[in-house]
Amino acid sequence: MKKTFLGILASCAVLFASCAYESDRKPCSVSFFAMDTYMTVTAYGKNAESALNDVSEKIIALEKMWSATDENSEVYAINNSGGKTVPVSKETEALIEYALEISEATDGALNITLYPVLKAWGFTTGEYRVPSDDEIAALLENTGCEKVRLDSGSVTIPEGMQLDLGAVGKGYAGDIAVSILKERGVNSALLDLGGNIQAIGSKPDGTPWRVGLRNPFDGGSLAMLEVSDCAVITSGGYERYFTDENGSTYCHILDPENGRPAESGLASATIIGSKGRLCDGLSTAVFVMGQEKAEQFWRGYGGFEMVLVTKGGEVYITEGIEESFTLNGEYPDTRVNVIR
Repeated sequence: MKKTFLGILASCAVLFASCAYESDRKPCSVSFFAMDTYMTVTAYGKNAESALNDVSEKIIALEKMWSATDENSEVYAINNSGGKTVPVSKETEALIEYALEISEATDGALNITLYPVLKAWGFTTGEYRVPSDDEIAALLENTGCEKVRLDSGSVTIPEGMQLDLGAVGKGYAGDIAVSILKERGVNSALLDLGGNIQAIGSKPDGTPWRVGLRNPFDGGSLAMLEVSDCAVITSGGYERYFTDENGSTYCHILDPENGRPAESGLASATIIGSKGRLCDGLSTAVFVMGQEKAEQFWRGYGGFEMVLVTKGGEVYITEGIEESFTLNGEYPDTRVNVIR
């Protein structure tokens, strides 16, 4: 999966807050390190400062529950349970339940049980290697979302299986942060959770937020997207990868069917929708599917928009964002196709 939490302790979080109080149109922002990335949340309104403090504390607390490497986390307890049932918080149960729903909806393109395979490739440790086919095959025997059991505040997985919630956790944390802000009366905010963007309402002046979409080939801004009250989340092979001695490149997004880096023909997949958890999970799943299957899934599942960039440099966008998508002028020869 595209993200693996490294268990940063709350006491090590880097926190910066700044506010201006002259009017509700002046921003209040907080920046902190959590879930292996820097996050910045900017909000407007008289309750913004206290709400942002609650948001940063909550996200750091969620990381401590969901880290696969923190020995005090709930996920670590599940992964090292030896097949025994482990009690979990309502947030962890809800996150796993949602991940299993997305896995079923995408025919397994999202799979939260691949953590041992990710470790074998070195994507969780930085000690990169290409495992043998036999090693991958043996590890895949202990995967499968259908083997995960949820029961009234507890989780049970078979001995040898391990979970990685990185493909959905940050989006779900964003949804919880949005709920906190809205409950405190914030109706205009922008959350940048390490590249996961979630917007509450529009800008204070009523205009849409403008979100840049990264060019997966050179790191520049490929396009601009105008959004309001939604999430925009991208998965791409450029996020984490390594090159072996033969010059072959391997990305960290694995195909659950073969346990190898996904070769779907896509360079990146961006999902736009009402919930961060939906966009986070689907961005990984759609990247694994590839263009044609992703189009079919969009038409059948609905409830989201997407931007696909192929390895050949073509861009595909769904019709719902045709008017809000603007290609960067630096890429005049890029072909943009509208999916209807």
